[in-house]
Amino acid sequence: MVKRAFDLTLASLTLLLLAPLLLGIALAVRLDSPGPVFYRQQRVGRAGRLFRIHKFRTMAHQPQGGGLQLTVGDDARITRVGHFLRHSKWDELAQLIDVWRGDMSIVGPRPEVPRYVAHYPAELRERVLSVKPGITDDCSLDFRDESDWLARSADPERTYIDEILPIKLALQARYVEHAGLRTDLRIVGRTAAILLGRLARRRSTSSPPAPPPNLHR
Repeated sequence: MVKRAFDLTLASLTLLLLAPLLLGIALAVRLDSPGPVFYRQQRVGRAGRLFRIHKFRTMAHQPQGGGLQLTVGDDARITRVGHFLRHSKWDELAQLIDVWRGDMSIVGPRPEVPRYVAHYPAELRERVLSVKPGITDDCSLDFRDESDWLARSADPERTYIDEILPIKLALQARYVEHAGLRTDLRIVGRTAAILLGRLARRRSTSSPPAPPPNLHR
């Protein structure tokens, strides 16, 4: 009950304060390339329930879907506006809709597509899916340069499943163990600091991505 009240309050305030920005993003997406404003994709939510997540569209519209379900490096499918939205993470702001609908929380494990949830070990699957997925968490912040790491792999999907996914699941399980209002407030503050930092400086294209998180830190 407290978490739901927190989600609705923060989502409402954010939508109100950022309404001009959200409208501007929607207009930019529509003018930049043909297709809908929102990209919707099936994800796995609490207790394994499927839902369709919202994002501002950052890639060329593919009516039939398909293709790799990972974004690798400077993906040719990403639009001009999409590059900025991904760098700033503003594409994720559309998920405030999912918070309002009750499919997601502000803070929680990032929801995965069914294809990769199928690789979750049974014990971790039950634990990670015991809470609502979120817009942000420590795991998503640590892996904000994931596409750059995958771009260095000869087989990005295999690297994701074998190397990245196990670390993500361990971090997400850790969140579930320590979930609470204090933890959520800390993550919201960390998220805001990182987003503001990314906007304040444009990262050089020659700069290497940060190393993957260390679980033993």
